[in-house]
Amino acid sequence: MEKQFYAVYLNPSRPDFAMTMTDNERTIMLQHIAYWTEKMKQGKVYAFGPVIDPKEIYGLGIVAVDNEQELKDIIANDPAGKINRYEYFPMKAVVPNISID
Repeated sequence: MEKQFYAVYLNPSRPDFAMTMTDNERTIMLQHIAYWTEKMKQGKVYAFGPVIDPKEIYGLGIVAVDNEQELKDIIANDPAGKINRYEYFPMKAVVPNISID
């Protein structure tokens, strides 16, 4: 089965979120990084991280999954979903032909 790619956006709960995180929010975001790093090790995430847009910092991930439901499950289990919101869009990604074991 061919993987489906998505551009995944993690939109902050407020425009200055990255600069004004509370200690609790910072803890959740560290859990978020660990969660997405594990998905990367599984070959489901090609890249993720903050985008330093002058208007607002937001998260971006490039994800390869078997189907949309798998992506929904990943999003539903991400700790950051408790304090921010997700959007995602199908992507016609061009990626290197890399074998992931």
